[in-house]
Amino acid sequence: MAQLTLPQNSKVGKGKHFPVAGAGRTRRFKIYRYDPDSGENPRTDTYDLDLDQCGPMVLDALIKIKNEVDATLTFRRSCREGICGSCAMNVDGTNTLACIKPIDEVKGEVRIYPLPHMPVVKDLVPDMADFYAQYASIEPWMKTDTAPPSSAERLQAPEDREKLDGLYECILCACCSTSCPSYWWNSDRYLGPATLLQAYRWLADSRDEATGERLDELEDPFRLYRCHTIMNCTRTCPKHLNPAKAIAEIKKMMVARR
Repeated sequence: MAQLTLPQNSKVGKGKHFPVAGAGRTRRFKIYRYDPDSGENPRTDTYDLDLDQCGPMVLDALIKIKNEVDATLTFRRSCREGICGSCAMNVDGTNTLACIKPIDEVKGEVRIYPLPHMPVVKDLVPDMADFYAQYASIEPWMKTDTAPPSSAERLQAPEDREKLDGLYECILCACCSTSCPSYWWNSDRYLGPATLLQAYRWLADSRDEATGERLDELEDPFRLYRCHTIMNCTRTCPKHLNPAKAIAEIKKMMVARR
């Protein structure tokens, strides 16, 4: 019988515990830690916090840990308003933004890991280089052959503008793509939900004049068609967008032009 085991250097060990004294309302945070420069295996450290002395969101807890308990903890964050996408991570088994994830929504200990199936730079920081390269590959800007109006910007009817709702709001946090099994196994060739949603954003824009060229670039067994409508992307999107629907719309455009 075949036995499948993890490589020795990828097994996650038990790390340090940081207790809190004299707290009235405590919560335990179990956080993935990994420092490639140390040569050690990943581990999970646990931190007990007094919630009466902490903000309501998971990001508030991470900042409190870094500022007051363990300065070595590494994570990305910026806006704290669910706008920038920097603090995307896996909380309690679901990809989300730490800044808009309430601690009280998690039952029991709060388990925090980096986005899955991405190389880890350190602790909760994934390497997003390939993700951004895929985004750049769809050339996410308006392409036109005609000259713009001499006295005005390119206008758009209200009904055409409405077609972009649910598309332009994407913040490229990668929560959807890293929740997709098809992207896990084919991330070198499959563009993934986030990039494909962005691709459809330009296909749906009435001002763009490169529809055929854009569809040609997506006409590939892997770049588009590795989507199997698992729907993890739509379920996990912290902005409540629907990448699966955008991918389906691209496929419909492919069929319609044949």
